[in-house]
Amino acid sequence: MKKNLLLGLMAGLAALFSLVVSAEPAADYAREKKWADEVVPGLVVGDPVYLQTPRGHHKFLALFTPVADTHKAVVVVHGMGIHPDWGMVGTLRTELADRGFATLSIQMPVLAADAKSEAYPPTFPEAAERIAEAVEFLKAKGYKQLALVSHSMGSRMSRVYLAGKPDPAVKSWASLGISVDDYAALKLPILDLYGDNDLPAVLANAGKRKQSLAAVASRQTMIARADHFFTGHEADMVAAVADFLGATLK
Repeated sequence: MKKNLLLGLMAGLAALFSLVVSAEPAADYAREKKWADEVVPGLVVGDPVYLQTPRGHHKFLALFTPVADTHKAVVVVHGMGIHPDWGMVGTLRTELADRGFATLSIQMPVLAADAKSEAYPPTFPEAAERIAEAVEFLKAKGYKQLALVSHSMGSRMSRVYLAGKPDPAVKSWASLGISVDDYAALKLPILDLYGDNDLPAVLANAGKRKQSLAAVASRQTMIARADHFFTGHEADMVAAVADFLGATLK
């Protein structure tokens, strides 16, 4: 009898421990704060805003660059372990605004600096929530035709959002340098953009991704001599994305 009670107590404690562990956030919020402390003081274009997710009530940084006299806006989703004004991401958020698209570049969940890509999937549910909050923010500002523009790990995160219950205001997706997955079951127009010197996984899956593009307005574009970050080819990158957005946001 006592043995059964002890076993039951141990099982209950194990279940409770499991719930506590599963409730812990997957993202490294302290590292996010360090990024914000670095980015915000040096911000030249756009305004910092903080959005809040339902999960854990966590506030995360977003960089909002409004554009007057338009109802078109873009959620910019960066890649693994960086911030919403980093390199090519900063280029996209500022130059797309110059071309008439309001932008909201959002801080995505990050892990420790030495974390590998395979450690990131547990952050995807929160990533999808952040994208949803970004969409709601832009809609509240009066923007009605929205798109996602994402890179690398950010494209994997964006796919999770789009595979769920995306807001109908999201009309298209520019997916840059996605390394795994394809676009099966996604019906919205998609731009699959990559460089011909991209990562091996991006290149290896290019054919599969192209075959999975379903919407008529979807396209796959390769930028010659560009690497995974479009280094030295940022103008071609922005032009390809802006052309796609112009064709899919009305």
